Amino acid sequence: MGDTAITKTTTAQPVTAAEPMMATGPVTTAEPVTTAGPVKATGPATVTTAGPGAPGPSRPAHAAALPVTSPGASPATTEPAPGIPPGVGMPPGTGIPSAAGTPPPASAPAATPTSPLPAPRRATGSARAEETAPPAGREGKGQSAAARPGRAGGEPDGPADAATTAPHDPCAHGFLPERPPVRSLIGTWTRLDAMARAAAVAPDREAAVALVERARHADELAALRQRVSRLSLRNAEAAAMRIAVIAVSCGWCGIDPQAPAAREVADEAFLDLWAAIAHRIGHDQFVALPTLALHNWAPERKPRRHIPIDQLARTETLVPIVRWAPEGQPLSRLDRLMLAATRLEAHGIWLFRLAETLAGRSPDDSSTPTALRRLVRVQHALRAQLVAEAAELAAAPATPQQRAVLGALAGQGALEPPVLQAADAVLGIGARRLREGRRQLLRRHLPAQHRAWLSAMDRHCAPVRTLAHRGGPDAAVYREAQESLIALRRTYTALVQAAARPTEVPLTRAA
Repeated sequence: MGDTAITKTTTAQPVTAAEPMMATGPVTTAEPVTTAGPVKATGPATVTTAGPGAPGPSRPAHAAALPVTSPGASPATTEPAPGIPPGVGMPPGTGIPSAAGTPPPASAPAATPTSPLPAPRRATGSARAEETAPPAGREGKGQSAAARPGRAGGEPDGPADAATTAPHDPCAHGFLPERPPVRSLIGTWTRLDAMARAAAVAPDREAAVALVERARHADELAALRQRVSRLSLRNAEAAAMRIAVIAVSCGWCGIDPQAPAAREVADEAFLDLWAAIAHRIGHDQFVALPTLALHNWAPERKPRRHIPIDQLARTETLVPIVRWAPEGQPLSRLDRLMLAATRLEAHGIWLFRLAETLAGRSPDDSSTPTALRRLVRVQHALRAQLVAEAAELAAAPATPQQRAVLGALAGQGALEPPVLQAADAVLGIGARRLREGRRQLLRRHLPAQHRAWLSAMDRHCAPVRTLAHRGGPDAAVYREAQESLIALRRTYTALVQAAARPTEVPLTRAA
């Protein structure tokens, strides 16, 4: 015979062959087999390994099978491992041998591969999109966290999705929410919705506290606490608004739900729910006007087409989701004050855009005085908007409980509109009149992304604020912008005072 037939070979070291090998029987090795040439077989050959991680000496190692070439021109074939579909994890051109041991025909000659794994197949067009896209599904408890939009690697719901979202852009809609607030909660959360509506119309604080105690005795608060992690961020913000309504109705707006001293003042089960909601939205001090106003409104009628949220709040008639006045009665002064603050934010969208324009500008830039003149006009328009709201607010009814709520919020500095804080970050009025500590005290009621934007405006608009120490026409325009902001603040303060207590002084004279 011209070739040497190897019937059975057992080695304990790697086998290296510099010449082609022909195998007529099973080859068993304890280490990998390395050949410089193809391994030829006159019949079906089975290669087994007994090294570490191998299936065993009596079981074929299909996943690590060596390429076997028959004497003919057809390439060898390997059989996939049990449980693996044919063609998965096999070199291109391989297949399953027939019952007679004859390999299937190949379309191209097979070269000796350097790796037993196939080359990755690149998809193009719609096929590539189908491979990379997550499985479509409806967001909810029937869908895994890995399949929900905005999740990566199966990350569970939590306050992290607030940090993984795109950076906030106030030029789009100011500090208004991206979508209209949720009108009504569903499922078990309808109990929180009903509790907030009942607490808002309670005659006094004792009646509101009694509502919370009844909910605790019925284990409703504990049941809601267990479901906080299942809320989407939008529904969690809706629940936070209702928590804020209950807290201010009970007189608990100035407490920290996680402080030990709070357990002596407020209901413990309600504090646990409050702290869980705060952790879910990533904001602790949310019991303030930004939550009570900007997340407590809805258009009276559904618009026929989709419009931006700031335009929706400007053009449509707004109604509160949780009313401070009983159903069937006119809106109270507290209701109208919160809706006025929402419309003020919607009209102040141009102020946010001008703030972005002035950010980083030199005081000597020719566009700086132009932007400041436009800022003056916007602030005059906002002041006119507040004056127009004053007539309806003064004619609205008010109860002692509603006045107590306004007094508590004002005492905590929780009635500052975000749009006024944005103007303050550009012009620097608060740094001189309210001091830096007072400014941060007002900003603590805003979400983290809004506070970050205001801090960035503090830094980027610092060159523009140097006009306060200069002379000339540009400095005069800057001082006019400061004076218009001071007048706007006084007008808003007069509106709050008119809502808190009856007054016969016209709003225009108080401003």
